[in-house]
Amino acid sequence: MHSEKMISASIVLYNTDPLQLQKAIASYNPSEEKILYLIDNSPEQTNIKHILNDNGNIRYYYTGKNKGYGAGHNIAIRMALNENAQYHVVLNPDLEFEPHIIDEIVEFMEMDVSIAQVMPKVVNYKKEIQYLCKLIPTPIDLIYKRFFPGSLFKKRSFIYQLKFTSYNKQMNIPCLSGCFMFFRVSALETAGIFDERFFMYAEDIDITRRMHKLYKTIYYPKVSIIHAHAAESYHSKKMMVMHIISIIKYFNKWGWIFDNERTIINKNILKELDYERL
Repeated sequence: MHSEKMISASIVLYNTDPLQLQKAIASYNPSEEKILYLIDNSPEQTNIKHILNDNGNIRYYYTGKNKGYGAGHNIAIRMALNENAQYHVVLNPDLEFEPHIIDEIVEFMEMDVSIAQVMPKVVNYKKEIQYLCKLIPTPIDLIYKRFFPGSLFKKRSFIYQLKFTSYNKQMNIPCLSGCFMFFRVSALETAGIFDERFFMYAEDIDITRRMHKLYKTIYYPKVSIIHAHAAESYHSKKMMVMHIISIIKYFNKWGWIFDNERTIINKNILKELDYERL
């Protein structure tokens, strides 16, 4: 690996489809310089011996108790810190990408030490863009998006999801998706790892916001990944309840109506992206 940088990555499992997981592992392509941690939060250990196949570059860890998505990734991040990794990648199990993009993102981040986090262009299997770059959300943004029809949210989402940018240029964004989070480990040490109060959902909003306050958090469209994107909270009542609880915890932490920092950051982002001129 020509970057010669120690990289680690983590995938949190919960009754994960082994075939889907195999695709994600093959995409990351573990090696001596690219360690992969599989953190299994399933009720019973996942039968993936055939996937591990005695590969010493894949470290499997069964938690025995599901403490949540962010907590699972934190186990791996702490191990990455102990192994002196320079970069850590948080991956969903429903991703596919060309292995070389890991090297390309490292090379990009090496050119600017103020970049702490990167998200590539994310598309579905039809090559349609998933609009995962966002402003810091207000309660209206998260509640409207979750509970009201798309037509009512259309104009607001056009701004909130930064659709006016066409997603074809590099941008410094305060809210990036948790499906693929490429972190500089030294920045995680400074800004902090995942807040484990969030069992699932909103942990990506929270951590990117903390990163963005101190560093650049970049959308980098020169490389792309495929995300199956199940959006489980739209199909499961249990997941919907988890989603709502996380949203409440997020706004209790950062502020519901009064969040001056949010106002300033969002205003600056829209100005940087020339939205005022549209």
